[in-house]
Amino acid sequence: MRIAVVGGTGTLGAPAVTALQARGHEVRSLSRGSADHPVDLSTGAGLRAALDGCEVVVDASNGAGAKAAQAVLVDGSRRLLEVEAAVGVAHHVAVSIVGCEKVPGLAYYRAKVAQEDVVRSGPVPWTLVRATQFHDLLDTWFSGAAKLGLRPSLAAPVQPVDVRDVADAIADVVDAVRGHDAAGGRTLSVAGPQAATLAELARAWSEVTGRGRVPVRVPMWGGLRAVAAGVLVDESPDVRGTTTFASWVKGAYA
Repeated sequence: MRIAVVGGTGTLGAPAVTALQARGHEVRSLSRGSADHPVDLSTGAGLRAALDGCEVVVDASNGAGAKAAQAVLVDGSRRLLEVEAAVGVAHHVAVSIVGCEKVPGLAYYRAKVAQEDVVRSGPVPWTLVRATQFHDLLDTWFSGAAKLGLRPSLAAPVQPVDVRDVADAIADVVDAVRGHDAAGGRTLSVAGPQAATLAELARAWSEVTGRGRVPVRVPMWGGLRAVAAGVLVDESPDVRGTTTFASWVKGAYA
């Protein structure tokens, strides 16, 4: 099939493009900086030309900050779905977050909930792929703290997952579009192989990298209180990844 991956050069979008191509699909990688298929979800520019002839759209876009999240994830999803309906796209696959509706104190998570609502009420059959936190995201958090020599100590359980495992799950969804799941309306969860607290994961990261050796307690204010309750963990995900955070870090810093 011809597939469009919005945010196709991003952390998840790039491996999703690779996974889909490996299964024989023709894939268009869409992004603002794309030479072949430039698009801008915040304005809708380029969408009609980029989506013309595509059977499935995978939305792996992202927006940093509250305003960008609203413009790209929420309003952008609405624009994207309108164009998909106009050009005859058969299925929309949107990437979201496990437990996002249980963390209303964080603006980005509120935007993801709103994006899900737009997809569910939109004109195109859909599948939501909800993933836990990516290994790459934790690496970014810990690297930032390590610049000050610190290691965040949070007793908040998470279940990080490798983006390649999420990409494979997305490819499975796409492959099923011509099968019994074509009608859509499904929510699929993808989580890492094991849960651990952020403090434990930060310690494992520090042991491998040799950075961030000074632990610092982080108060559980606002949205972090919900995270501390374990709402970002899925004990029985539909898809369980195989790469632990510790092994990912060892590979990344080998």
